[in-house]
Amino acid sequence: MSGYTLTGTAKAPVEDVWKLLFDPSRFPEWWVGVESVRVDTDRDYTVWPDGLPDYPMPQVMRTDRANGRVLMSCQVSDIDFVWQLAEDGDGTVITLRVTIPEPKAPVLAEKHPSLATSVVALAALAEREPRPSGDRRD
Repeated sequence: MSGYTLTGTAKAPVEDVWKLLFDPSRFPEWWVGVESVRVDTDRDYTVWPDGLPDYPMPQVMRTDRANGRVLMSCQVSDIDFVWQLAEDGDGTVITLRVTIPEPKAPVLAEKHPSLATSVVALAALAEREPRPSGDRRD
């Protein structure tokens, strides 16, 4: 397997980041290259990449809330995404581990810039999420 790890931080509680990761319908708001998503079941969803309306990419999601992880597998490209969340004071450390079978490694390298930008965009969106009345962020 070939892969890499990306990290970022959000000035938002883990729960706010978790909600964005757990909801594939919100991926187009922060995941660079995702144009639209159709949620098929609680585990399965289909992604349409930017500019490729005739290229649906089925995905499978598994969650491990106890360990703060969301695991996503692309059924077309065999890329696995493991998102790990950890508390960092009032904020969240976001870690993304991306892996792919060795023969497809060049695909992974070209995705690095957009995935790095997506980690930053996820953090920024979590920071902007509305908070319940009386719950302040400084």
